[in-house]
Amino acid sequence: MRRLTTYWCEWAWLPSGPERGVLFEVDAGRIAAVGSAQNPPEHAERLPGMTLPGIANAHSHAFHRALRGGDDGARGTFWTWREQMYRVAEVLDPESYYRLARGVYAEMALAGITCVGEFHYLHHAANGTRYDDPNAMGRALAQAARDAGIRLTLLDTCYLAGGFGRPLDGVQLRFSDGSAASWIDRIDRCTVDDGRVRLGAALHSVRAVPAGEIPEVAGWARENDAPLHVHLSEQRAENEACLAAHGCTPTQLLDSRGALGPGVTAVHATHLAASDVALLGGSATGVCLCPTTEADLADGIGPAAALAVAGSPLSVGSDGHSVIDPFAEVQAVESYLRLDTETRGHFAASELLAMATEAAHRALGWADAGRLEAGARADFVAVDLGSTRLAGVAPEAVPAVARADDVRVVIADGHRIVQDGKHEAIDAAGELGEAIAALRS
Repeated sequence: MRRLTTYWCEWAWLPSGPERGVLFEVDAGRIAAVGSAQNPPEHAERLPGMTLPGIANAHSHAFHRALRGGDDGARGTFWTWREQMYRVAEVLDPESYYRLARGVYAEMALAGITCVGEFHYLHHAANGTRYDDPNAMGRALAQAARDAGIRLTLLDTCYLAGGFGRPLDGVQLRFSDGSAASWIDRIDRCTVDDGRVRLGAALHSVRAVPAGEIPEVAGWARENDAPLHVHLSEQRAENEACLAAHGCTPTQLLDSRGALGPGVTAVHATHLAASDVALLGGSATGVCLCPTTEADLADGIGPAAALAVAGSPLSVGSDGHSVIDPFAEVQAVESYLRLDTETRGHFAASELLAMATEAAHRALGWADAGRLEAGARADFVAVDLGSTRLAGVAPEAVPAVARADDVRVVIADGHRIVQDGKHEAIDAAGELGEAIAALRS
């Protein structure tokens, strides 16, 4: 007979908000029942502090973690940073990528992340030569996520051009399958789905996928009921080049090719015209904001409040991993808007939490996660309310104040992966240090 596991939470963030003394019955990785008790029953596992739903990181490039702190304050832009990123991409292979990603995903788990969307375009060996297993790099990422105990949506990315009307060059050859049809041929053989890993699709950007190829990728996503993500208007230069090449904005180009709508997430969406905001919101296209990366790369501040009003569900991601802290991401969404508008109070703490939990999970195709209610996946993130940072903070304000180092316990699909702020299986700092050092040697 299968035994239920009972968790007693000092505080828990239910769909109605934070409540004291909450009981969860967990069966086979799902929340079977929700109850209340002011004191923990003898048989219950105790989760101290505030228990939040599992957090989803909706946009990750795992190999970018090797770049953290690497520019030493040098002046530049996204485009100069990209050259550093390409140098890392040149040296990775399935084994080294697995070792790096394993450490990155363990770092995410320590921050309360129970699911990640990996925007994966580093597919092939040097000069675009396919590995014997053409999905070897994707499988390495899937195994790294399994080892770290978190779920993964592998957003397999179509990347075909070096810019509008420009051929691929150098390391970009590793990213490309040559055509959308060849991308589909490879992705159809990428059998990673196993209940904790699922396959999604991505268009790298409108500059990297010719307009005529976009419908094939979007069509594959629709036919396979898979999420579709796309980098959108991250830099003004992309907008200017798209206008020169097609006479429209990147958002308008995606709309004309049937690549907007529910199930689609635009990443960044930093430099949008008012008409773009209306198109995204009116089509219920989601937007994933990555404010710590957008700040690190000097990209700009996106119109988050206008997008939310227009109807776009908002999620967050750590993108280039200059920081892996989902609380920092959602708090930056609010604080950057304050700096931009000189007005306070754009999003309540509950709305910030929803960006990192329910909305981010939905953007990755996990509609059964990100909420603490019966039937949902048993993902629990226990935050220490006794930290100096949170001393005197009202329970309902915790998402707007807490940081990743306040996370003490993480349970994903009913399995404890972090206890007392330490990963149960992986020495994240040690493995990251060794993996990055090997890449730089």
